[in-house]
Amino acid sequence: MPSLNKVFFTALITALCFCSFAQESTIRKNITERIPQLKAIDEVNKTPIPGIFEIRVNGTEIYYTDAQANYLIEGNLIDTRQKRNLTEARIEKLTAVKFDTLPLKDAFTIVRGNGQRKVAVFEDPNCGYCKRFEKDLQKVDNVTVYLFLYPILGADSMERSKAIWCAKDRGIAWQDWMLRDQMAPSASSMCDATALNRNVELGRKYKISGTPTLVFIDGSRVPGAIDSKKIEQLLTEAGKGG
Repeated sequence: MPSLNKVFFTALITALCFCSFAQESTIRKNITERIPQLKAIDEVNKTPIPGIFEIRVNGTEIYYTDAQANYLIEGNLIDTRQKRNLTEARIEKLTAVKFDTLPLKDAFTIVRGNGQRKVAVFEDPNCGYCKRFEKDLQKVDNVTVYLFLYPILGADSMERSKAIWCAKDRGIAWQDWMLRDQMAPSASSMCDATALNRNVELGRKYKISGTPTLVFIDGSRVPGAIDSKKIEQLLTEAGKGG
């Protein structure tokens, strides 16, 4: 015969689970009715603040609400004691990129030295910061760069990306343009450049909103035109983690 303590504990857990389920159901119901554009709620979670819940929609969008969903909060949740942006940390986790799952067939490679270290980079040929970044990247040796053309910045970004993707040697065509302002001839209509559309979709999935964006083998992701010293540091750290 089970002890009274065990029966009480089991009953308590069941009640707490039911309460949690009912609370989530209330939030989902009220949000859906009151804010139809947020009807596709992926997840409802508790936050460190009593009575405040996280709502996740569209994969990686984060909002906050009370237990009855009478109020919706849009913005960052900051832990003032740890000086930590909890919203930012959550989004980083949700948008983390597993290097091994990247569709490398939709990128081209540039190898320097023994190529042992690896990094994936998303870049737009119209990106001025990318040109500065590419000059610094020339100083980094023993690395394989997987270059994902990511045409998001201008109307002709796609055409320039197609010209580079359809070139006989994509790596040379890319560096000719980024380092020497020499663009490859326009792409032939026979060239299959659908990889570029897949790259745009991939970037949207992972919320890559700017170029350059670097992804290292340990999953760490860095936006912006960092210099060669920082690239070396991150490659080393990623190698230890990987």
